[in-house]
Amino acid sequence: MLNSKKLSIFTAISAAAIATSLITPTANAALPNLPTLTAGVLTIGTDDPAYGPWFDSNTPANGKGFESAVAFAVAKQLGYPASKVKWVKASFNSVIQPGKKNFDFDINQISITEERKNVVDFSSGYYDVAQAVVSVKGSSIAKASKISDLSKVALGAQVGTTSLATINSIVKPSKKVSVYDSNDLATAALTAGQIKGLVVDLPTAFYIAATAKNAVLVGQFPAQAKSEQFGLVLSKGSALTSKVSAAVDALRANGTLKAIADKWLANVGGAPVFKK
Repeated sequence: MLNSKKLSIFTAISAAAIATSLITPTANAALPNLPTLTAGVLTIGTDDPAYGPWFDSNTPANGKGFESAVAFAVAKQLGYPASKVKWVKASFNSVIQPGKKNFDFDINQISITEERKNVVDFSSGYYDVAQAVVSVKGSSIAKASKISDLSKVALGAQVGTTSLATINSIVKPSKKVSVYDSNDLATAALTAGQIKGLVVDLPTAFYIAATAKNAVLVGQFPAQAKSEQFGLVLSKGSALTSKVSAAVDALRANGTLKAIADKWLANVGGAPVFKK
């Protein structure tokens, strides 16, 4: 028979073991039987560099930043713990082109458009987007209030983006638009005086205004009849599309997407809206 001292020690050890078993998944924990690129692993793509406020320290796997947090939330909703998520590099242009992909889904501020749907699949939208203009202090458009104020200056945007489409379809500038392979290159051109204004999505505009030398957020474009949304990108005809969309829908319905946005995009708001 155990004496009382040994019994108390035994009880404490047993209780600790039970608690640990409840919070620590076993090595044989069941994973979803989904047709991923690698069995038992969810592979997620994004661009390099991956910058704020979407990611933090160019490290998508750390769970910090809006899109990193969304990606891990989708993975969890699908049944994949963080330890079963693999990140790979995929440039913006390669993601929206037809062909074989090196990811199960990609997250990279890619707007859902009918044209892109011809060559890739999209999940449901995970973020509602507004387009905005960044300039530098003292420029001729630093205090622009109307869309027409932008039409006679040199503007730029990243290639293949809805930001570029916004310049061409809404601003309709008289000067040739400068097109860049990345927002980093476009921002460098802006601060070097090669362009007067850079069009990007609103959260990125806030980030550039806060981090680039002399940059200022000028304003945002009015909402369109059909709202623009970012979606997760999958290969055309992917067997995962419906599952990933269902996961995004669930995260929107239960408030997770809003909570993530509140945490990582808290400073996004208050930009003046250009008058038509």
